[in-house]
Amino acid sequence: MPEGHTLHRLALDHRKWLAGEVIHVTSPQGRFQGGASVLDGQLLTSVEAWGKHLFYRFEGGELLHVHLGLFGRFRRHRQPAPEPRGQLRLRMETSTECVDLSGPTACELLEPDEHAALLARLGPDLLREDASRQQAWKRVKASSRSLGALLLDQSVLSGVGNVYRAEGLFVSGLHPELRGDELESRDFTRLWKTLVGMLQDGVRDRKIITVKHFDQAVGRKPRRGERTYVYGRRECRRCGDSIRVWELGSRTMYACETCQRR
Repeated sequence: MPEGHTLHRLALDHRKWLAGEVIHVTSPQGRFQGGASVLDGQLLTSVEAWGKHLFYRFEGGELLHVHLGLFGRFRRHRQPAPEPRGQLRLRMETSTECVDLSGPTACELLEPDEHAALLARLGPDLLREDASRQQAWKRVKASSRSLGALLLDQSVLSGVGNVYRAEGLFVSGLHPELRGDELESRDFTRLWKTLVGMLQDGVRDRKIITVKHFDQAVGRKPRRGERTYVYGRRECRRCGDSIRVWELGSRTMYACETCQRR
């Protein structure tokens, strides 16, 4: 499932390609035909991300909600676009651009109360200017669950996935099994700022690279396998000790128990 930086990058791209334009909307697959007919021919006014959700607002007041889930994917084409192939749930076109969506968990129109209810279920999105660190801190401090589990709970924080939770905890020097109610405020502030920086880098780089100060003598950007400190690795990039790998929060956790002591 894409992490939060991917959704914010998509929102930026889709605003650039589609916003301010009258959109021709179709559902080649047919599963969103009713919604597509409502949106077709309308002006798209804005695109925004919240956590792992995308929201497209149209001039008539309609709101399109997309959640990619595990298998959802967008593809961009320049006009003239190719004939639809595969199970395309949604196609959005302007005179110069075409964006196809396949395999999403959700592609639906939301009423204002449905939109409000969805946002109420989500925690603060670290990439949004309106994100409340204090709100997230209260939810973390009130919980006896582990930090590793809390970071994947989208009602606590929105947009953090498996890679960022492992890397954020490592860089912050926090053990994944530390409980929320054991955490100090200053440690949560450090973790928050670390995750914000990582996510912002992800938006800019269009990929996850959490390792800082990569050896400039190499003369190249980090390759796959060199981009993280602990995630997906056998040895800690910092100290060289073995990485502990176990299941936490229904996902595989990676940590260096030399650098991340309880």
